[in-house]
Amino acid sequence: MMSVVGAQPFIKPMQPTPSVSPGGQRRHTLPASEVRPLNTQDAISVFEIEREAFISVSGECPLHLDEVRHFLTLCPELSMGWIEEGRLVAFIIGSLWDQDRLTADALTLHKPRGSTVHIHILAVHRTFRQQGKGNILLWRYLQYLRCLPNVRRAVLMCEDDLIPFYRKSGFKVLGRCAITVANMTFTEMWYPISGHAYMRRNSEAIRFPQHLLTQHPLTLPLEKTDEQADV
Repeated sequence: MMSVVGAQPFIKPMQPTPSVSPGGQRRHTLPASEVRPLNTQDAISVFEIEREAFISVSGECPLHLDEVRHFLTLCPELSMGWIEEGRLVAFIIGSLWDQDRLTADALTLHKPRGSTVHIHILAVHRTFRQQGKGNILLWRYLQYLRCLPNVRRAVLMCEDDLIPFYRKSGFKVLGRCAITVANMTFTEMWYPISGHAYMRRNSEAIRFPQHLLTQHPLTLPLEKTDEQADV
């Protein structure tokens, strides 16, 4: 979908020490923690987390199951999932947009020639909230976007009570969003994407498939070093 000429970001899973059974044979163990792009096989897990997180609060899901599958088919490289012991615990889904501000079409369309990443949703499984995972995953995602040479900014729409969370991650308010859902209104926020992703030797990371991204490896730290949010 998107040509990449400058860098191939990858994050490979943390590798635990192999377990050894009393008989001396190694047992298969899942990575303790990994971050990877999502695919259509993750769609149901994504939707279950999303439905629990949003329906109880607003009565609306940002993306329905068919829309989750739609974006994970068209632009899986603009998604990111946090996996712990084989279980999805947090995720982000994005797509490309080609206008200065979001319109209703941005909710369902992916514009391959766009230079703006529209972040549709960030959600954390209820069991893993209040641990800073949302903040860490968002920071990781924004660092990853720096590796995509055609991307110039990220945008999102959120309810007013979430503005402090996104401001803490560096987003700035653009103004009231033109999109309304039922009786809900939103604020549109943006984040500039420039420079190169933070590089650090010996950090643990995940590999993004080579058919999606093709150039040099880039390593991103697994965790944000300072502040952690409550999401």
